[in-house]
Amino acid sequence: MSRILIDLPEAQLAELTQIVEHQQRPRAVLIREAIAAYILQHKLEQGAEAFGLWKKKKPDGLTYQRELRSEW
Repeated sequence: MSRILIDLPEAQLAELTQIVEHQQRPRAVLIREAIAAYILQHKLEQGAEAFGLWKKKKPDGLTYQRELRSEW
């Protein structure tokens, strides 16, 4: 595991400290979980950009797929 140094505004640090005290969990664990959630959301958003990609293409996706498979 790598270590990094980050700068946080005092207000964010104060809120994070409240969460740490309330949950009785280490600050590093909460930060790792927050980063993991951010990365997952980013991946989901990127996947949403591809949704419906073939909608306006000619031929449609299914026809294109069948044409490719017919070459086998």
